[in-house]
Amino acid sequence: MRANFIITEVLNGLRRNVTMTVAMIITTAITLGMLGAGLLVMQMAGKSQEIFFNRVEMQIFVNDDVARADPNCDRAPCSQLRDELKNEPGVTNVTWVNLDDAYKAAKEAFKNTPEMADAVTPDTMPASFRVKVNDPDKYGAVIDKFKGRQDLGVDGVQDQRKLVNRLFSVLNGARNAAFVLSLILGVAAVLLIANTVQMAAYTRRTEVSIMRLVGATRWYTQLPFLIEAVVAAVIGTVLAVGGLLIGKKFFFDEALNDLYGVNILARVTTSDVFFVSPWLLLTGIVLASATSYVTLRWYVRE
Repeated sequence: MRANFIITEVLNGLRRNVTMTVAMIITTAITLGMLGAGLLVMQMAGKSQEIFFNRVEMQIFVNDDVARADPNCDRAPCSQLRDELKNEPGVTNVTWVNLDDAYKAAKEAFKNTPEMADAVTPDTMPASFRVKVNDPDKYGAVIDKFKGRQDLGVDGVQDQRKLVNRLFSVLNGARNAAFVLSLILGVAAVLLIANTVQMAAYTRRTEVSIMRLVGATRWYTQLPFLIEAVVAAVIGTVLAVGGLLIGKKFFFDEALNDLYGVNILARVTTSDVFFVSPWLLLTGIVLASATSYVTLRWYVRE
């Protein structure tokens, strides 16, 4: 009987304040949707970072005089540079690319753009060592150590960290913007939930007073209001998850398809959306229940 009464009160409350309830659902859905988008971008950034550090190589260019005099890198200073690179902590692979190999690689890279391919000559592409490291933290240390080693024939170092950092700064900016917007909307959701609960309590003040007079506890009279807010939050979460699935299809999959194709960014999958969904549901329930409880304790004294 008590359960039936509470369910009836919840349904009546949602029906009586339908416009406020709809507004609360929509605000909650947008808030959780922006929070979910931020979490998805954060996941994408983490996975993309792993892709980059698995693929990114540093190139240590060797000056032309050393490269021409020793095309197979058999003698010092070229062989000494190679040995020092191989012995450097964190370095997993060192590949020597002589002038001929560099020329052929450039021709292959620009084969679809004849103008660029024609501009490449054997004298324009420097010899280099391609170096891979297994620890991103070692990347900068290797570059800093060898970039000034003219005594070993080093002519320069290509540092791809700037490209990586620029890309991740964009991703981090998008993530932070989503989080800030979700925070602002969260404040709006809290205020809207509080107003909705106040209005619901005000419209049923006579019923609540009668129930208290006949011995009903505070919790028993306030529980329907809490459940109403939680139900609205759950519906808002479902809408937020649906919005994320739609966003995944029409934004992540469509707009970022070219970047996915060349394996620059990690793909956002449906599993990623479902992974963040329980956290969105938990956030929505906690937000609604905590706001309702504080509102009822503060405004409903009797």
